[in-house]
Amino acid sequence: MSIRRKSRELALQCLYQIDQSGNVEADIAAMTAHFDVNKKAIPYAQELISGIRLHSDALNIMIEVHAKNWRLSRMAVIDRNILRIAAFELAHMPEVPSSVILNEAIEIAKRFSTDDAAPFINGILDSICRTVRKEGDQRTGQDECA
Repeated sequence: MSIRRKSRELALQCLYQIDQSGNVEADIAAMTAHFDVNKKAIPYAQELISGIRLHSDALNIMIEVHAKNWRLSRMAVIDRNILRIAAFELAHMPEVPSSVILNEAIEIAKRFSTDDAAPFINGILDSICRTVRKEGDQRTGQDECA
């Protein structure tokens, strides 16, 4: 498993803790105090958590706009946090390829959520990707969200 995958999973666990406890100050340091965490995964996980906190309102709106007929509050906690991580990466980390972001989100959903989560997450993220990264891959001229 790649370090980035471990980072995304650590960020997911932290976001889950925040959602469940209501403690918006929960962070990676608290997670590492109680769980065995790969130290190399911490910097990217922290970058994700910080970015999601900074852009939380915009990310939540973006997800709801693209999740036709779904409110964020009706989504499973795991699913909405996987969506937040991937939406943040799509919108604010152009150096990470869209295909990697979508694939990682789907694989994490398969590991941590229900059987129905992966297609649900894929559909929403594909829509977000087409909006956020509409220019496509300038090097090849292809739509990198396809």
